[in-house]
Amino acid sequence: MALGVVGVVGGDPLGLAEALRAAAGDAASVRVYDSLGALRAAVDEGAGVPARVLVTCVGGPADEEVLDAMRAVLGRVTAQVREWLADERFGDAQLVVVTRDAVAARPGPEIRDLAAAPVWGLVRSAATEHPGRFALLDVGGGPVTPGTGSSGTGAALVQALAGRLAEAAVRDGGVQVPRLVRAADASGVLTPPDGCGSWRLDVTSRGTLAHLALLPHPEGEGPLQGHEIRVAMRAGGLNFRDVMVGLGMYPGDDARIGGEGAGVVVEVGSQVTAFSPGDRVMGLFPSGGLGPVGVTDHRWAARIPRGLTFQQAAVVPVVYLTAYYGLVDLAGLRRGERLLVHSAAGGVGMAALQIARHLGAEVYGTAGLGKWEALRGLGLDDAHLADSRTTGFEQGFLAATGGHGMDVVLDSLAREFVDASLRLLPRGGRFLEIGKTDIRDAGQVAAEHPGVAYRAFDLMEAEPGRIQAIWAELVALFEAGALTPPPITAWDISHAVDALRYLSQAQHTGKTLLTLPRALDVEGTVLITGATGALGSLLARHLVTHHHIRHLHLTSRTGGDAPGATQLTDDLTRLGATVTLTPCDITDPTALAHLIDTIDPHHPLTAVVHTAGLLDDGTVDTLTPHRLDTVLAPKADAAWHLHRLTRHHDLTAFVLYSSAAGLLGNPGQANYAAANTFLDALAHHRHTQGLPATSLAWGLWDQASRMTGHLDGTALSRLSRTGVTALTPQEGLALFDAALGLRQPLSVAMGLDPAVLAERAAAGVLEPLFAALVRPRAGAPAARAARGAGGPGSGGDVLADRLAALPAQGRRALLAEVVCENVAAVLGHATADSVGLERPFKTLGFDSLSAVELRNRLGAATGRRLSPTLIFDHPTPAALVGHLDELLAPPQADVFGRLLAELDVLQGTLGEAVVSPASAGRAAARLQDFLLRLEEGQFDAVGSEGSAAERISAASDDEIFDLIDNELGIV
Repeated sequence: MALGVVGVVGGDPLGLAEALRAAAGDAASVRVYDSLGALRAAVDEGAGVPARVLVTCVGGPADEEVLDAMRAVLGRVTAQVREWLADERFGDAQLVVVTRDAVAARPGPEIRDLAAAPVWGLVRSAATEHPGRFALLDVGGGPVTPGTGSSGTGAALVQALAGRLAEAAVRDGGVQVPRLVRAADASGVLTPPDGCGSWRLDVTSRGTLAHLALLPHPEGEGPLQGHEIRVAMRAGGLNFRDVMVGLGMYPGDDARIGGEGAGVVVEVGSQVTAFSPGDRVMGLFPSGGLGPVGVTDHRWAARIPRGLTFQQAAVVPVVYLTAYYGLVDLAGLRRGERLLVHSAAGGVGMAALQIARHLGAEVYGTAGLGKWEALRGLGLDDAHLADSRTTGFEQGFLAATGGHGMDVVLDSLAREFVDASLRLLPRGGRFLEIGKTDIRDAGQVAAEHPGVAYRAFDLMEAEPGRIQAIWAELVALFEAGALTPPPITAWDISHAVDALRYLSQAQHTGKTLLTLPRALDVEGTVLITGATGALGSLLARHLVTHHHIRHLHLTSRTGGDAPGATQLTDDLTRLGATVTLTPCDITDPTALAHLIDTIDPHHPLTAVVHTAGLLDDGTVDTLTPHRLDTVLAPKADAAWHLHRLTRHHDLTAFVLYSSAAGLLGNPGQANYAAANTFLDALAHHRHTQGLPATSLAWGLWDQASRMTGHLDGTALSRLSRTGVTALTPQEGLALFDAALGLRQPLSVAMGLDPAVLAERAAAGVLEPLFAALVRPRAGAPAARAARGAGGPGSGGDVLADRLAALPAQGRRALLAEVVCENVAAVLGHATADSVGLERPFKTLGFDSLSAVELRNRLGAATGRRLSPTLIFDHPTPAALVGHLDELLAPPQADVFGRLLAELDVLQGTLGEAVVSPASAGRAAARLQDFLLRLEEGQFDAVGSEGSAAERISAASDDEIFDLIDNELGIV
């Protein structure tokens, strides 16, 4: 795919120029300019205008300065857009605005640059106003990697730019584009079983994470034993053990996914005196706590320490109990001793580090280089850190300790890493193994390493009474500030597959969390901003009549002085609600904090719905900082303040009224599009923190409001020609309820006319965002029927039948597709674009667990039992394809036997056939040539493809007989 000439403008903090040059293989095709002014100067001197000019936009993390950073970024990009449009010489070129981690291309921790996210809304509007002049590109992770051939981020950049994609995100060496899908068609989203009050996360069969599902759990509603408690779960932690359970690698058949969590006690057994209904607790749930209800022995639970949220508490039990039990009970770690903690940036690692510090030990740790900063924040300097990806830590730590090494090792690694760790106990010591992939024999370890006491352990070997005592110690340490919960990365349980894949690839720092669905709390208070507007008042009535909410706190700029405010409060009161209506400038965090503080603690704040907003329309070339601020303040600023001020509240919902303008890029609304795109990104940001959030991007309502009343008949007719229809109040409120149930960070609520969309698609003018709504889902790749993620019958015989019908080249092509799709699925990639056939599995990101899953998936696809060391024996996808081809290729037909048999038949009929001398001469010459090549082993005919044997093997019976007839000249 031809790239053409590309310009890179500005400081290039992402390394775009170098990556493009390496991937395109033509350094001259990428030109670098300090600024757009420098580009103009070069054009003044006769240089051509690059077909595409890239400008990087970097904002910053989601911290206290995010609003200032957002305005700075939007100001810079607006100026660049206006400068680009002002020069007519750029009229045939495209300005590509590049961000990093500013959009969510998939579930999980995608948005790290919240300040740059609104740029996407702004540039979308600019692109609508000036078709073809602008494009958007987001790259994930750190600096761009050049890559070679078809791999690496640079190659994906070339693909996106050469394809002239209006919007794209580069992830894992592949290119993704945004598409709207119907909720029922969304892939990879788990849904609870219908009509089931108690369910849990589990697998339908073990071997691959693709078999995760939300399954009925009737035990959760059964009678309690005397020592048990029943808990309404708020959230649950995930651990490496859960990945192993899903893959079928954990010892025992009764292990369940999800062994810890936090919630509220709803029932206690007859022998329980430590807890009462309503208590906030965290604990171990061995029978599975990842569902709405969990049951556990009360001794495995503890009250949540003061100051911790449910989300923070849910990730405490396994890692802190394990670390304390191991270091105190088993290792007897003492003040002044040296401790090595492997995977120190993981959950157990961070817990062990803090507990060891409290005990007075000197701590050393290993972690991936990208996680060192988090460990430095916990007090480890570089002398006490080493890379967990190599065994260099052995010599490094021996040197740092003057050859003395460690007294205690807390290990979770395998193979040569365990060997190196054992050698770090030259004077003897205690070696604790919490991993399950490389268990050693304690006697053999003692013989090979004198003085070393090896112990592989599991937390559940501790007696419940001892767990209860450890809990008392840990709660006291948390409340004293000696311990703090680990950082979390959260998913809604509907995306548990993505969460466990992320965990299995060790991409996280701290702990991984799954949040659980909750209904609106009828006894809590719902705060609605913009409540006296058309949509706010409509929602307030709906919450009371449909959701039975009894406590509403309404706010708007003018409060009770707003038109219709008195009528609204009177109506709600008659319906049985207690209503407070307060004027408040929600762009002022101090005023908003005061309003929240006034909410009745007997009916605490449990939900927020932010409907407020303002318009100040104008084309992008007229956009000023003031016009930006007018729209950003009540929409984006207020949403950020609400987020910060309520993040420690136990909310059931946090709904942001966004607009489809941010996704579609409405012309004349660049500022409004930017503000709403910030809301969409904020919802994703909250989800990764384990906080509820739904950004509801509304389309057009047929009920005129202050925001839509300016639309005349012409404007409405224009919208209808694009397939957009207006929502009735009933339709809109039904979509609100549906979005609450979906629990996704972004839901789009629009009225669409399928017939109009289909007509636009047929005419080639349909907006790409709508493509998946009107066309049948793209046909599955050739390998999909055999890629092995489904249940019985999804592979095996199907694949074998398809392979049998193909020649050698086609057979290998199909197997390559099967392998690459399964590799991408195991790695959690959306497509197989980044899976280079010659890239070693190790560089693709495979470890022992992902190797097992790939083996399982390919085993299901092929119907064969494959070696546990499959990818180690065949270390690249290409080598694996070759192995599978040898394994699955159909037996070669006895071509020469068929040929001889046919010659016998023909020879017997020669006396009856009329054979001309010329034909006989040609046949004799051809047969002599064939015999000569057969004797010399030369089977390749000039100008042919493949060997003669391959061609004969691939030929049908009729083709072989025709060949014989033609060559012998039989008539």
